Amino acid sequence: MPKYIIEREIPKAGSLTQQELKAISQKSCNILNTMGPRIQWLESYVTDDKIYCVYIAPDEATVRAHAEQGEFPANRISQVKSVIDPTTAE
Repeated sequence: MPKYIIEREIPKAGSLTQQELKAISQKSCNILNTMGPRIQWLESYVTDDKIYCVYIAPDEATVRAHAEQGEFPANRISQVKSVIDPTTAE
């Protein structure tokens, strides 16, 4: 199944407390549970003003539906085409 990177513009995201991040995570997980196993949240990276989320889903429309249901911004959704790491150079 395709993997997607979702860029969410959230001003001061890096200043969110652990409790706020927990609440956001719980909301996301609740929506994922209702959507079924076809969409999975792998992890997210919080920066100063953005959160980058990694999802596995059948298509971009499913990722966008999750964002809309959760009222999460999804400013950019990009499908991962390849993964490289230091071992790629070997």
